[in-house]
Amino acid sequence: MADFLLAAAGFILAAVALGLIRVLRGPSDADRIMAIQLLGTGGTAALLLLAEAMAVPAAVDLALILASLAAFISVAFVESAAGDGRG
Repeated sequence: MADFLLAAAGFILAAVALGLIRVLRGPSDADRIMAIQLLGTGGTAALLLLAEAMAVPAAVDLALILASLAAFISVAFVESAAGDGRG
């Protein structure tokens, strides 16, 4: 079972690596932020799979931190793109 989880984590990391191209070459800021969301989501999934495969509970905590940071980045981007509109 651990081999399957490691293979799945490798597949997810390969997909995330392809997303790095969009971060570097994205035509707009929205494309870049969506690619960064992919990095956060894929990184979280890979960390959770690796935590289960290698029995490292600290990786679950790291995955939760990464997911939280990805959410905060999205909120910050929306706030900056829309202007805060508070006059």
